[in-house]
Amino acid sequence: MTNPGWGPAAEGGGHPPQPRCVRHPDRPTLLSCTRCGRPACPDCLRDASVGKQCVDCVAAARASTPQARTVAGAPARSDHPIPLVTYLLIGLNVLVFAITAAQSSSVMNNQLRSGLFHDFALWPPMIAGNDEYLRLLGSGFLHFGPIHLAVNMFALWVIGRDTEIVLGRARYIAVYLLSILGGSAAVMLMQTDAVTAGASGAVFGLMGAQAVILLRLRRSPAPVLTVVAVNVFISITIPGISLWGHLGGLVIGAAATAAFLYGPQLLGAGTDRNRVVRTGWIALGAVAVAVVLVIALGVLRLRSQLGL
Repeated sequence: MTNPGWGPAAEGGGHPPQPRCVRHPDRPTLLSCTRCGRPACPDCLRDASVGKQCVDCVAAARASTPQARTVAGAPARSDHPIPLVTYLLIGLNVLVFAITAAQSSSVMNNQLRSGLFHDFALWPPMIAGNDEYLRLLGSGFLHFGPIHLAVNMFALWVIGRDTEIVLGRARYIAVYLLSILGGSAAVMLMQTDAVTAGASGAVFGLMGAQAVILLRLRRSPAPVLTVVAVNVFISITIPGISLWGHLGGLVIGAAATAAFLYGPQLLGAGTDRNRVVRTGWIALGAVAVAVVLVIALGVLRLRSQLGL
């Protein structure tokens, strides 16, 4: 005589217990990973080239697979990467313009009666006389009126997105900011009698960056150089445009990008990725030092002219 309330018959009906998911022990399953063989529920399995693999095996395979990278060492994504830094830079420039317009109570003449514009605009005598070095970088986010802003932001949107994807965010930011300083350095040395502002130096720097990238990819930089030549011609023929600010940004943007793309090879970094990355930043540091020296030379020269 048997008791139906206890014993093997009550617990499993005499059948062996069903396997349970290794990640969810409360879920019985007849499925398993084709790679490790462990039981897994449908939520823990992913389609593979052969059968299905558990999420742990998929993660392990992804970690062991070398990630594809761009020529600059940035992660290469097959999906549609978002050039977040470019969009943030555009937003920052628009925000700064909105502040100056609000302070001056004028959209068309936002440089008038704006404390922010007065404090950040690149006016070399103020830097040489009062050590207001923040102007060297801050001026790159100011614009004279909405047309000046729109032209530069459109150029940044067109040029910046692809450049950011190739360089990666950190390198892209470094090239962008150093291009602004490069344009300011050229103005400090060659154009000390004018108030300068705008992201044009950075945009020209990105043009130089694209030319170097194309050379590194062994493609013709002729299209970019043609655009540069047209813009230089415009800078020469139209009054009120800072030619030296554009040229300074162009040269330093190209040099900064070359530091990342060619510096590790020239300095014998080999093939070790960490060493290549480190050497690229060291080469960029050399470009930054050169920019600082040009700025210092411009300051000393202007102080001598002003009798300071």
